[in-house]
Amino acid sequence: MDPHLPHTVDSYLARIGATRPGRPDAAALRELQLRHLTAVPFENLSIHLGEDIVLEEQALLDKIVADHRGGFCYELNGAFAWLLRELGFDVTLLQARVHGDGGKLGIPYDHLALRVGTDDGTGPWLADVGFGDHAQHPLALDDRTDQEDPRGTFRIRRAPATAEGGEDYGDVEVLRDGAPQFLLDPRPRVLADFRAGAWYHRTSPDSGFTRSTVCSRFTAAGRITLSGRKLVTTAGGERHETPLGSDDEVLAAYRDHFGLRLARLPTVRGAGASTSNG
Repeated sequence: MDPHLPHTVDSYLARIGATRPGRPDAAALRELQLRHLTAVPFENLSIHLGEDIVLEEQALLDKIVADHRGGFCYELNGAFAWLLRELGFDVTLLQARVHGDGGKLGIPYDHLALRVGTDDGTGPWLADVGFGDHAQHPLALDDRTDQEDPRGTFRIRRAPATAEGGEDYGDVEVLRDGAPQFLLDPRPRVLADFRAGAWYHRTSPDSGFTRSTVCSRFTAAGRITLSGRKLVTTAGGERHETPLGSDDEVLAAYRDHFGLRLARLPTVRGAGASTSNG
């Protein structure tokens, strides 16, 4: 599949159940992000299926559009950036470091997020379809007040000057319900810059992605997640867990809830907890 062919945009839009917007404005961005979050799962299965993760536009489109798969942040936001640019949005890749247990920051290039400009004079917007359980709508990147979202109250604030221990590049912190989520660097990046981060997350025993499988997507009422042999649904603030027994049950859950038709189950490399970021 050639990512430069015009029909690829329509194929991508069909993948997420969206129609081609009339103009690249804030309303269109909002709709595209929601459609992406509900249609394309956040998943790390390639790591446990022995599949390579290639951060190139061709490979990302092949995986997400042609193969009907999901991915983690580098893949999801990398592909989404391509779609937005093709539709006329102004898109910049940004690197972020995720706050983990105890507020400890992850590695540089821990996360890929998007700065998006629209043609209606609003924004710029922080768009993100690759952080797992996060904002449903794009966030106003220059707004320093609370931003209400169906998934919580978000705020973007100037980061303390000592947050990175080096020069002050105007980094900002993204908070959800008062808890820091990630530290965002506003300097423009390119997709190749994230290869080291992707390599770390798919190989390091310190990465949660190597210790457990996760497959998750937004639903109209909440979220649905499959980790190992446990299916978790959240709706209206209520959480329900369903244990799955046989391999066939797990494969059916991937197919029925996430649209993933896997020939075999991923093999986890070691024990540990799953992660919802990256």
